Amino acid sequence: MKNKISDVLIENWDYVMDIEDWAPPLSAALEGVNSEQAVWKPEGAAGNSIWENVNHLTYYKERLLRKLKGMEKLPDLESNDATFTVTGSGEEDWKQAVDKLKSIHASLREIIVALEEGAYEWGGSGHAPGEEVMSLILHDAYHTGQIVLVRKLQGSWPSTRRFD
Repeated sequence: MKNKISDVLIENWDYVMDIEDWAPPLSAALEGVNSEQAVWKPEGAAGNSIWENVNHLTYYKERLLRKLKGMEKLPDLESNDATFTVTGSGEEDWKQAVDKLKSIHASLREIIVALEEGAYEWGGSGHAPGEEVMSLILHDAYHTGQIVLVRKLQGSWPSTRRFD
């Protein structure tokens, strides 16, 4: 049976957040991370913390959510680097950051389901919704890998993992 485009997008949307496939999903990469681990950075200027990555992912998900819902745009930031900013601290702020990421991801999922076969038809300027969703899926996978690497460097990633 041939899958609809929206089915393929949803399947991959779910893989990137919740379902183990070729790589750990974002939820597994964040599982058990405390605020101290979330702000830890490897030595050198090139590395971002887990929390910075979470805020970066949240920014771009929220930006797409607002666009697809026809809501007011998020304020433009001076650069992509500004999306990696962490303003909170402590366990409660960290929990809120993760909860916001997951909530926006779930809200976008509802929109993706509704895209149906029109996912790649777009009368507006820029990319079609399906293209933007696929781009975010790849973006999430990339940053999930970074989060796993940070956890490995800090010693908070299990030395062996089992998944079914």
